[in-house]
Amino acid sequence: MMICAEMRLHLGVAGKLACPQYYDPYTMVDNLSSVERSRLMARVKHEDTQPELIVRRILHRMGYRFRLHRRDLPGKPDIVLPKLKAAVFVNGCFWHGHKNCRLGRLPKSNVPFWQAKISANIKRDRTVATQLREHGWNVKVVWACQAANLGRLESMLQKFLRTQSGDMN
Repeated sequence: MMICAEMRLHLGVAGKLACPQYYDPYTMVDNLSSVERSRLMARVKHEDTQPELIVRRILHRMGYRFRLHRRDLPGKPDIVLPKLKAAVFVNGCFWHGHKNCRLGRLPKSNVPFWQAKISANIKRDRTVATQLREHGWNVKVVWACQAANLGRLESMLQKFLRTQSGDMN
């Protein structure tokens, strides 16, 4: 990419463009062809992702027992704690449109497709959460980026599950 003199004035310390007219922090450059991108995206896991495994290990260490991917519930929640009537979804930041997250940026190519896809995912997530709540379930969404800070994630899960069990200590 050639950088003109005007753009050089807007380069920040990290080499990123600081001027919004040149740099959009919510998009990323796609270096793959559409065939390569399609092949790569087809390999993305839907279950047993690394963030989901982290959440499961934390819950198990905390003493909670749970079921996985219950198909009889709307949206097939990733983790279900039947005794507490709690459902936990571990959402990928990109696929579920996590706002203001570096992992949730849109690709620069085929933008209308990705906007429609991710908007549909967000709408479906809201519908599923509403359906679960109407059936008396409590819903928690854990974002993939939150799995990076284990201490914060554990305290967030403890707080959520304590309110479900009625234990406010």
